[in-house]
Amino acid sequence: MAVDIKVIIPAYNEEDSIGKVIAEIPDSVSETIVVNNNSSDNTPENAAKAGATVVDQPIAGYGNACLAGLNYIEKQSKKPEIIVFLDGDYSDYPEELDKIVAPIINENMDLVIGARKKELREPGSMTPQQVFGNQLATFLMRLFFGANFTDLGPFRAIKYESLKNLEMQDQTYGWTVEMQLKAIRKNLAYKEVPVRYKRRIGVSKVSGTVKGTIFAGVKILGWIFKYSMK
Repeated sequence: MAVDIKVIIPAYNEEDSIGKVIAEIPDSVSETIVVNNNSSDNTPENAAKAGATVVDQPIAGYGNACLAGLNYIEKQSKKPEIIVFLDGDYSDYPEELDKIVAPIINENMDLVIGARKKELREPGSMTPQQVFGNQLATFLMRLFFGANFTDLGPFRAIKYESLKNLEMQDQTYGWTVEMQLKAIRKNLAYKEVPVRYKRRIGVSKVSGTVKGTIFAGVKILGWIFKYSMK
């Protein structure tokens, strides 16, 4: 029996990359949902042309876009077994999706993170501040919670019912670490799968600006320290 997998792609001004991302998503996916996060370019048109369902979320924020995608799925009569989150900038390799969902299907994992290992990353695909931020965040998660995460990678898969039980809230860049922290607290079964990573198309909305980098760092560390106090 085939497993029902849906993909959610938050997208803000990704007109040059979104079609490439959608084209390389495996046939094992039943629906690709692109959440247009107030784009001012042709991102929604290009996504629809490539075969994706387009959901509009005019309120800016990575978490807001993810929540809008989940709200769309929640209204469907038939719910998927697995949700995959994937960026729209073509930095991930969508064809590796089957590898990411495999531990959920075969090992009954709840959450799988695509870990962007150094040896699999294209040179320059992650900025020094991204690398440092990931190392700091995952170090603190090991220190405070005994977690074995090495990355906060956005390419990830999770059981739909497990995701609902996390009651996700973050509306911006803290979404990924919130999911991982709540998974730890709720004793979900999780693992990482090494994935390749390449230079994105266009400029990053987070690491591409000083403001974005600082804001993301504050959000991520805020979630970690908040949970360390509980």
